[in-house]
Amino acid sequence: MSVFLVGYMGSGKSIVGKYLAQKLRFEYLDFDNYIEQKLGLTISEIFKTKGELFFRSQEQLFLKEVLDLERTVVSLGGGTPCYGDNMKVLISSGNVVIYLKASVDTLTSRLTTEISNRPLIKHLNNETELNDFIRKHLFERNYYYQQAHHKVVVDDKSVAQVALDIIELLH
Repeated sequence: MSVFLVGYMGSGKSIVGKYLAQKLRFEYLDFDNYIEQKLGLTISEIFKTKGELFFRSQEQLFLKEVLDLERTVVSLGGGTPCYGDNMKVLISSGNVVIYLKASVDTLTSRLTTEISNRPLIKHLNNETELNDFIRKHLFERNYYYQQAHHKVVVDDKSVAQVALDIIELLH
């Protein structure tokens, strides 16, 4: 059994995933890094040169590769559960899927300094546009995120507290 973290970009999947893996004595896998290594390009380069549809098709293939990992915490990309049958496959895989739920205000605050590094938001010009984008995008993705086995609210919590909340759910 492994633990898959889902949630919007900026919800803390990577930082919580690393910490959680350490506490559980599991391996850790950042799914975006896995895709980058497999394709030899950064996520930004993939989006720019090959497009989002290519990225999503590759993401779906690579997801199936990591489903059989044992004792691993996997931080998925924010969009991974929202395309194809990815969430259905995740839920029925025998692994635990946890949604790291952050409010729009928390996400806006966390992502404001990251706009230029994130392919999906780099076209936005300011915090107001970012907030509006997150609000709309999160609404669209919420249907998928809500299907996770468990939900952990991350607002105003430390990484250690979020990890502890997850560990309590697993026992």
